[in-house]
Amino acid sequence: VTTAKSFLNPEIEIGTGPSRYRSGSNDTRTNWGVALAQPLEFSDVRKARREIAESNVNYVSLNTEINQVELRSKVKQGFYQVVQRQDALRLMEEDRNLLQQIRERVKLRVDVGESPKYELIKADTEALAAERDYQAALVRVAEAKAFLQGLVGTSMPANYQVIGELPLKQSLPPIESLREQVAQSPYLRQVRAASQTADAKLRLEQNLRNPGLTLKAGVEQDPDLTSFRLGLVVPLPLWNQRQGQIAEASANINQVQAQLSDRELALNRDLESSYQRYLIAKNQLNSFENGLLVQAESVLKVAESAYKYGERGILEYLDAQRTYRLVKRDYLSARFDYVLAMLEVERLLGTNLLQDKNN
Repeated sequence: VTTAKSFLNPEIEIGTGPSRYRSGSNDTRTNWGVALAQPLEFSDVRKARREIAESNVNYVSLNTEINQVELRSKVKQGFYQVVQRQDALRLMEEDRNLLQQIRERVKLRVDVGESPKYELIKADTEALAAERDYQAALVRVAEAKAFLQGLVGTSMPANYQVIGELPLKQSLPPIESLREQVAQSPYLRQVRAASQTADAKLRLEQNLRNPGLTLKAGVEQDPDLTSFRLGLVVPLPLWNQRQGQIAEASANINQVQAQLSDRELALNRDLESSYQRYLIAKNQLNSFENGLLVQAESVLKVAESAYKYGERGILEYLDAQRTYRLVKRDYLSARFDYVLAMLEVERLLGTNLLQDKNN
């Protein structure tokens, strides 16, 4: 902007040389001259150049805002991913401890001859699988924390703890309300800033056919004569009327308009897709919380009681235990999908829909 507002520098011309008279005199004297030229741009040229610069500043500012939106979204996703994987780790730890206890009880019953040996083999297999899942969950937590640390930077210590919970009590407004906010998305505002730059560029190219004039003033000193001169220099756009530059600027406007239309369609499409994923995840959460979790837990309790009283074997009990674990894992995945869908909508709109209450 400072460059666009700057005035053109003046030019000064100084010359000197010998003078000889045509009358036949051999007398030679020195003459000299000084001239000053100041180019002057028309106001419409300066205005178009300033509008280009201001639009570029706006474009870069929006690029900074988009980077902030992207980084904030990635940090939130990284944070909630750590929370999600820590919850999964606690579940794996509980399963490991429980299956180790079951294995010890089965071993005792096998040792006293109350149960066949294959039940101990089955219990050992389940305990080893639980230990494997627990170790894998530990690695996934470490990976998620390393990713989050890479986003935040070196200011975060290596051995940090994440304390928080998923914002499951929060929800998105209706889709109609979200559609109205698409126009204010920084992704669209950036393309509009590029469109304003293209319009100003076209006006500048059109005005540069006759950009301004040059004011000249000077004095010439002959041996016996002093001349003062004042004049104007006006360019004549006869051979070059900047047809190529104008055509290029006009084509650039069409290109930016096409990009704006494409970006708007893409944002609306991605918003609809993310909102549908949000509704699916919400329905899944309701299904888990209003039936599946309770049913899986009830089946597990029945199988456990039947096994304790000898009505069912270890296989039925372990199958019920495995089913309950799978339901719990699916529930954790559904919770995370619910949050991810909301975060994606938040990123597309460039707003802060989820008010984070975590510390």
